[in-house]
Amino acid sequence: MAAASNKPYIHPQALVETRAVGPGTRVWAFAHVMKGAVIGRDCNIGDHSFIESGVTVGDRVTVKNGVSVWNGVTLENGVFVGPNAAFTNDRFPVSRHNVFKLEPTRVREGAAIGANATVVCGVTVGRHAMVGAGAVVTRDVPDHALVYGNPAKSAGFLCVCRKKLTFKSAAARCACGLRYRKTLKGVRAA
Repeated sequence: MAAASNKPYIHPQALVETRAVGPGTRVWAFAHVMKGAVIGRDCNIGDHSFIESGVTVGDRVTVKNGVSVWNGVTLENGVFVGPNAAFTNDRFPVSRHNVFKLEPTRVREGAAIGANATVVCGVTVGRHAMVGAGAVVTRDVPDHALVYGNPAKSAGFLCVCRKKLTFKSAAARCACGLRYRKTLKGVRAA
């Protein structure tokens, strides 16, 4: 693996208004990162993405083309956001109205959001969870959960290697060797 650069790469046709972009990060053509956004190291921000003020993006995050990330969204380390995924930050938006209630959204470490998925504000997507393409997430997603559909519903749990876990009682062992236990809050490494 090549060593990361000491500075970010900003494509000449990208608009980056913040100085808080970590080393090794790449921001591609026609992406717009507003002043007040914080982008970690070794990230990849795709063409035509928009990252608003007040967004925090961790290290090694991939934001594919056409993604809008609004104020109040936090993407933790190692998150993948597929093309044209959308986040919201107000459950009851009204054009040209002074009442705005920001509801923070958090996507936890290692989670993946599929292409064209929508994550409604005020939810947390758990560690290493996977949201299927086109899903509409309206409530919290537990750690390691696989969800899809509209509204998104659980279809089981995944290992960090992305293989589906089969539980006997409350325990599972993945083919890769990792072990997991079911808890009241989802699944945890054993």
